[in-house]
Amino acid sequence: MQGEQDPKAQTSRQEADQPLRRRLLLFAAIGGAGVAIGATAWLLRPATDHDQPRLTAFEAFSRAAAGEITLVDIRTPREWRSTGVPVGSVQIDMRREDFGDALAEALNGDRSAPVALICARGVRSARMVRALSEAGFSGVSDVPEGMMGSRAGPGWIAGNLPVARWQG
Repeated sequence: MQGEQDPKAQTSRQEADQPLRRRLLLFAAIGGAGVAIGATAWLLRPATDHDQPRLTAFEAFSRAAAGEITLVDIRTPREWRSTGVPVGSVQIDMRREDFGDALAEALNGDRSAPVALICARGVRSARMVRALSEAGFSGVSDVPEGMMGSRAGPGWIAGNLPVARWQG
């Protein structure tokens, strides 16, 4: 009959396909492992480097509460609404074209005043610390663990530090 295959031929084809299936499975496993390794490397990549002081979230909170530094949350309004803002912080969206001027105003014009920048996970704050240092702000510190935590530490929220609802 037409359309029926010899059982021996079908078994032979399945046996011939076995090495191909094994190779495809191996390639899929290697590809998945490659994606996992790449994602891990991306998450653990070094933050933008700078030579300015770094503070833990707890140190930033303590120093801001004591009036020793101005803590500036540089995240976006959407992030402020989503998680709240660190108690005692000033919020200045880092995307503002006049960010430097807004920061100088928050520091009463004193570009040497101690200020600590915090973002979600420390990447943006590191970049801004470097940029502000190059722009003449001399008292800038970084909070590399950020609000959400990073390899630098658990972050403001997981550290159970006080958060206020953003009044935007």
